[in-house]
Amino acid sequence: MNSEKLVIVWTSNDKDVAMNMALLYAYNAKSRGWWDELTFVVWGPSAKLLSEDSDLQEQISMMLEAGVDVLACKTCADRYGVSEKLEGMGIKVIKMGVPLTDYLKAGIKVLTI
Repeated sequence: MNSEKLVIVWTSNDKDVAMNMALLYAYNAKSRGWWDELTFVVWGPSAKLLSEDSDLQEQISMMLEAGVDVLACKTCADRYGVSEKLEGMGIKVIKMGVPLTDYLKAGIKVLTI
């Protein structure tokens, strides 16, 4: 079982939720070693919010430097017209349906915010 891997799926377009829960926990969880592996997924409205907000972009940069694997849903990012912007931040923009299904079937812990 993958007890030391966590996947956080961030879907909210609420900056307060992002800054004070989703990104804060992800960064601390990785930088403080609470999880061996941490994947952070930008999905839905969060993709648009992230593309427009420099505070959130700075937090994502810190997460990437700390070793968090940051992904974004390509279908959603394309719908919002932000795929290139997210890729320019170092985020891997991929279709996420199959990876999320694989995480769940493998018993990996998934936290959705």
